[in-house]
Amino acid sequence: MLAFLPLLLQAYDPEVEAVMNRSRQRKQEERAAAADAAAAQANQAAKATAAAQDGPVPIPAKFAAPFQACIDKANQSPDEAVAFAQKWRLEGGSFYARNCMGYAFSRAERWSPAIVAFEQAADEAERGGEMVQSARLWAQAGNAALASGDAAKARADFDAALARGIPDGLEKGEVYLDRARALVALGDNDGARTALDVALEQAPRDPLGWLLSATLARRTGQMTLAQGHIARAVQLSPDDASVALEEGNIAVLSAHEDVARSAWERAVRIAPASPAGKAAADNLSRLTAAKPAG
Repeated sequence: MLAFLPLLLQAYDPEVEAVMNRSRQRKQEERAAAADAAAAQANQAAKATAAAQDGPVPIPAKFAAPFQACIDKANQSPDEAVAFAQKWRLEGGSFYARNCMGYAFSRAERWSPAIVAFEQAADEAERGGEMVQSARLWAQAGNAALASGDAAKARADFDAALARGIPDGLEKGEVYLDRARALVALGDNDGARTALDVALEQAPRDPLGWLLSATLARRTGQMTLAQGHIARAVQLSPDDASVALEEGNIAVLSAHEDVARSAWERAVRIAPASPAGKAAADNLSRLTAAKPAG
């Protein structure tokens, strides 16, 4: 079994990186769903950012309908939405127009102009005294930077978001979680641990926070912490293949081969074609190969 562990580390490290950074597609789907929710609530004076969670901020009536129309266009044709947002901005669309422009660029995975649009929107919102909106837009800029692979820019944007005062709760927890992802990418594991601890306090029901915390703990040799946090992730999201994969990773390094096998088998059942399912299947094959012949 000891000889198997180095092979295991080689087998699942790429998947760990994928989990810690999330796939672009998953992030885009989350942003799309959140933006759709914000747009659907626009006429009810819900907030105008794609990260809608806690503490609604009303959209002024004159911006609500065009913002919804812009988001709808972005989900269908990002290029058309960019053109719509540019025209709307010149007609007085304020930071809402730039917000939608950034979202449209993100939908097209054009990260550099998305970052610029979100940062310009954040500056404009702040000049207008909309500090919470500014904070949320800085956070969106940070996520675009993270998707582009610029972790240093992402960290700076997340710091800007937090400095402008995001309300306590899930939304703040998500920003700290994303900041931790940037810090991991920059090799600052201590900073990432501090950010994750805050994220878990602010968003204790987000399974991704517990998953990433467990992954970081395992990577830094804090196995007791890793075991406790992956157990919480399993409790919150028992049907997530990435959670099952990491449960197995931690179990095998904690000399619980039976638990590891069961967790990896679950990951394969849940999503056999996903990166997590494939990594779990590979680990299972290595585990079988490492067992001495009876």
